[in-house]
Amino acid sequence: MTLHLVKLCVGVQSVEELAERQALRRAECRAAGERQNPVHVTRMMPRRSAEILQGGSIYWVIKGSLQVRQNILALEPVTDATGIRRCRIVLDYKLTATELQPRRPFQGWRYLDVADAPKDITNSKTSDGLPLQMQRRLRELGAW
Repeated sequence: MTLHLVKLCVGVQSVEELAERQALRRAECRAAGERQNPVHVTRMMPRRSAEILQGGSIYWVIKGSLQVRQNILALEPVTDATGIRRCRIVLDYKLTATELQPRRPFQGWRYLDVADAPKDITNSKTSDGLPLQMQRRLRELGAW
């Protein structure tokens, strides 16, 4: 059974900014001859790794709502410069917009069952007919 992760995208104000940051990092890695896939390093290795690696994604919380996801390609144990064991989450390049789903702040990451995951958005409108940008703005204003 597939399982997803939810993670706060700290310091990022929009999906576009996340895409820009990942593109910049990809260019830096290309210039250095390193792997170019986006990665996120977290403290703990998920105990349910096998389920995540069966097609799971990381759902990014941006400005209080799940807004976008990326497929998880690998979970790699790594050790940082201070000797602390961590988990490197290797991600796909593609960012897939999702319907907005409000989330309260939390630390670390959370598991997300497939049944509870927001739907992907394949065009510029959400399932309720509102343009995605309008729905985001209404959420920011507290009207949604």
